[in-house]
Amino acid sequence: MVYFLKFLASFILPPGIFIVLIFVLAWKIFWHAQDRWDDRLRTLAMILVTLNLIFYFLCTNLVAERMMGHLESRFDPPQDPEGDVIVMLGGGAMSDAPDVDGIGSLCASPANRLLTTVRLHKMLGVPIILSGGQVYSDTGAEARIAGRVLESLGVSPDKIITETESINTTQNAEFTEEILRKHGFERPILVTSAFHMRRAVLAFEQQRVEVVPYPADYLVPRNPIFHYTKLRPTSEALLFNVTVLQESLRTFVTWTFKF
Repeated sequence: MVYFLKFLASFILPPGIFIVLIFVLAWKIFWHAQDRWDDRLRTLAMILVTLNLIFYFLCTNLVAERMMGHLESRFDPPQDPEGDVIVMLGGGAMSDAPDVDGIGSLCASPANRLLTTVRLHKMLGVPIILSGGQVYSDTGAEARIAGRVLESLGVSPDKIITETESINTTQNAEFTEEILRKHGFERPILVTSAFHMRRAVLAFEQQRVEVVPYPADYLVPRNPIFHYTKLRPTSEALLFNVTVLQESLRTFVTWTFKF
């Protein structure tokens, strides 16, 4: 009963309510076209239904789990990772958000990446390079905030190197390559979100840097199981699908224009 109520509720809240309203509008246009024998209105109704169906499925976890799962499964974390440095890429921060030991906090994805980074550091004892600058005037300096959090978690400051100028993945790779060369690091372990790893590896390859991919921050299960509630429209599922489409487009741009 709980699942069924959740399923119904999703159609009276956004984005579900908009899907319902567009279907109602298309139905009214179709029957109006039938009365007038208007082929143009009938075609318009069919176009609305088709576009709405596409939008509906993009709002479902049924599609999101498969699209995001395909992207996240490109790389598997090595069972016995080996490297001489850990490179963690930024993914968003808030400069004015209160935190345990100061002001400024990481967003969800980089926070998950940081958790993996700390555990790898405790396992291997190698230095950490944090790559990520302040993308917008009202966002946080990602590497500096991540460095402060690492220190609060017990990582020695002399094991932390920050790169604070990059504002996209291509610059992450470009500026990190300079640090790797300066310090003589030869086998970096790259930590970023699983959905972002393909583009990140490509960016480092373009800088002639061979990395050991260590994906983190998984968003969907590896082996999803069908349940009818995965057919309910949710904003989270839409966000996942849009993220996949964005990553595909940005990977193409990185591969084509090295940007």
